[in-house]
Amino acid sequence: MPLYFFRIRNGPYSGCAEQATEFADRHAAWKEMTSVCAAMTAGIARKLQENSEWHMELLDEAKTPVFRIRIVAETFD
Repeated sequence: MPLYFFRIRNGPYSGCAEQATEFADRHAAWKEMTSVCAAMTAGIARKLQENSEWHMELLDEAKTPVFRIRIVAETFD
């Protein structure tokens, strides 16, 4: 089974999981990623600063991005 890593970025801060997670295929990896992101969304939104960005990526074994979910806060002044 393919191995994947989660990486989260919040502004200048970035962190990647050291342990890989196995998923049967890309569909299973996407499903888990959206589930994890959904569980974190409320906490992220409460702490988001104006004009900032948060995103979660799912990386393959070579740590190349496969999927990305972004939350962007923009001010239109």
